[in-house]
Order: sequence, then structure tokens, then C-alpha cells
Amino acid sequence: MGNMINKKEGFININGLNLFYREFFQDSFKSTMLCLHGGPGMSHDYLMPLSDLANYGIKVILYDQFGCGKSDAPGDKSKFTIDYAVEEVEGVRKKLCPEDKIFLMGSSYGGALALAYALKYQKNLRGLVISGGLASTSLAVKEMNRLIENLPAWAGSAIKKYGESGEYSNLEYIKASAEFFSRYFIRVDPVPQEVVTSLEYAEKRDTYRIMNGPNEFTITGTIKGWDITEKLHEIKIPTLITVGEYDEVTEVVAEEIHKRVDGSILKVLPNCSHLSMWDNRDGYNNILMKFIDSID
Repeated sequence: MGNMINKKEGFININGLNLFYREFFQDSFKSTMLCLHGGPGMSHDYLMPLSDLANYGIKVILYDQFGCGKSDAPGDKSKFTIDYAVEEVEGVRKKLCPEDKIFLMGSSYGGALALAYALKYQKNLRGLVISGGLASTSLAVKEMNRLIENLPAWAGSAIKKYGESGEYSNLEYIKASAEFFSRYFIRVDPVPQEVVTSLEYAEKRDTYRIMNGPNEFTITGTIKGWDITEKLHEIKIPTLITVGEYDEVTEVVAEEIHKRVDGSILKVLPNCSHLSMWDNRDGYNNILMKFIDSID
């Protein structure tokens, strides 16, 4: 603690695209953690609380995935897939931390991506952190629909009614979605600027719409029907799964991953939603730090 934190940022070229990245580290560090943001289509900004871990001797690397934040998008729309994203993660790892095995952290869709990466490249990993992540988009959506049922009647019926007719800009629908968001996405009020920035990028660029769809509970994009649940038993590295008590990607989803990844640890964060790293910044980071230290 108390050592000077170095900060580095810039662009790296991976598979012909310039990707924006940031690093936080002390002169001597004991572990490296590469962090994958969600969306698909947000930016790295909302994961900034993880940079605190640099204080504990962990090098933290954040980057904007293809078509996200400040990074280039592929010209070829057929590349907007998790398979392509896995190869991009591997490219980033080779470029920024080729020398040793790393920890890979994924939040939300980033958690899905981290699991997919581990299925192909776990030999490069010391451990895996999945925060509000998923292995099946269908199960995640089914659980979000259950949460919608539990909203106040006005909100639940507005989401159903205007969602079915595709009227996503209807004011009642927007108000109802905001109700869902403040319960299950982030409970901090006002919403921190870094989170706002990530959401604005998702809105501004097309990746979220191409890969996900119009909103969190309507998946019509390239990740629709994606499911690796039955392959999770192949992951044999230390794995930490975190989920907020009020997470939009619920405990049911986290449990499905936990019971299939042998020896994995599941931590539920009380009073937290999808972005637990904001709802309880210190508590969340402590869980990650203890997990990483336990493997050193």
C-alpha cells in the first residue's frame, strides 16, 4: 500500500483494429488481471473501480472491445460474435502481458466472454473472475423477465406492452425501464459519470444493437440463443463468481455456472445489483483481492 500507481493508456493494434487500453500498476506487482467489460457494446469506463486493486500489487488492464468506446469496429458485420471476441482477448493478452499467466475478469457479457475464452485458452490463465456473468443468454433473459414480473404493476405491464410492440422510445416504457435499472442494474444514485459514459457509448455506437438488441431484456442480436452451459465442466482453473443480491443477471444464473465449474467459489453481494463494483466498491474489491491472493 502507499506505493506510487503508474498509469498508462494508448492504442494497440489487434487483428487490424486499433483498440484503446489503460493499465494501472505499481513498479513491482505480483499478478496481472485483464478486465472485460459488458454490453456487448459498453466501454471499459464503468470498470474503473477495479483500478483500486493496483494498490494491492495487482496490475489491472482495461480495454475497449471492438466497436466499443474509443476502439475501431470491424467493417465486416459477421465478426460481431463471441468467437471473434475470444480471439481479440487472446490478441490483447499476447500484446500486453505475454510473459506470464494472468487472471481474467469479466463483467456481465464480459463474463460470458471470459468463460468462452477460458474454454479455449485456460492454459494462459491463473484464475477467472465472473461478475454478473452468464453462460446462457436464454436463461439470463428468462430470469430478467421474472424480475420484470416482480416490478410494481405499472412498470411490469409497460415493459411487456411496449416491448412486445417494439415501442422502445415510448415514455411509459422508458420510465418503466428506468425503474428496472435502478433496482437491478445499479443502485447508486446519482449514477456515477463512468457508468454514464459507458452507457452513452453503447447508445452511440452500433455494437450493442448488432450483438444484443434494443435493450437488456430483448436479445435479438448475434448473441441470441448463445449457450455454453454444457461445456463449463471443462474449465479446471480457480474461478470466482460474484453476483449482486439484486442483480439483473440473477443468482440463478450464477448458480448454474458455479455448480458446473468444479471448485468454483460463489459470492453473493448483499444490497448490490448488476454493477456491484459501484454498489459496494470496497467490499467487491476485497473479495477479488482475497481470491487472487489465495492463488499466489
